[in-house]
Amino acid sequence: MTALLIWALLFVAVLILIVSLQVLKVIKIFVKESISPSPFATEEEKEQFRLLAAQREAEEQAKPSIWTKLMGLKPMAEEKDLMMDHEFDGIAELDNPTPAWFSVLFYGTIIFAIGYMFNYHVFNWGKSQEEEYAIELQQAADDRLAFLQKPGSAGPQINESNVAQSNDKEVIQKGAALFKTVCTPCHGANGEGGVGPNLTDEFWLHGGGVKDVFKTIKYGVPEKGMVAWEKSMNAKQISDITNYVLSLKGSNPAGAKAPQGKKD
Repeated sequence: MTALLIWALLFVAVLILIVSLQVLKVIKIFVKESISPSPFATEEEKEQFRLLAAQREAEEQAKPSIWTKLMGLKPMAEEKDLMMDHEFDGIAELDNPTPAWFSVLFYGTIIFAIGYMFNYHVFNWGKSQEEEYAIELQQAADDRLAFLQKPGSAGPQINESNVAQSNDKEVIQKGAALFKTVCTPCHGANGEGGVGPNLTDEFWLHGGGVKDVFKTIKYGVPEKGMVAWEKSMNAKQISDITNYVLSLKGSNPAGAKAPQGKKD
């Protein structure tokens, strides 16, 4: 109820303000006319005023607007001067010039193209999209490595640059548990190979060092159907699996797949 009363008072105040302004305007006109009354115009003067007003109006209509100038349009009254000699079925063609804005835009694109060519293909001041992409990839890799190696970083400390082989039994056991969960469908329960290669011999498709194996597990081999496990496992888990895989070397499980790749 209080809010409604406040709004009502505000409306009344605004209404009073508007009325007061109108009253002041009337008083101003009244005082002005009292001091110096305006003379009444004669019929001849009224006719002159009317003719002048009509002349001004005609001039305003004849004056081309900003839009007309920008588009390069011609008034309807001038179309007869633009009409070409030939017509067909009662339809005549007008010889309208190309609008100024279109000409500016067209020649502007030519100037831009010349500048682009000299900048990217003649003087090589600017970098191509491929070069920018390569630079951004390298910068992202450098930033990522710096973040991973930063002391006290909240990110995982292990990566393909600093991973080290471990013979710790606890690490091997954790890696074996993870291997059994995610790797056995392709590499067999004991690493003997199946859809994927044998992991127990001395031959490797992508390198048999600890960093090579870590990188292969982390980023996968999409063209061979191996997924990138970095999307579902952290660096410590990938390191544990890597150490377990390396521990399988020379275990000679039954039904081992034939060697693939190069001897490491």
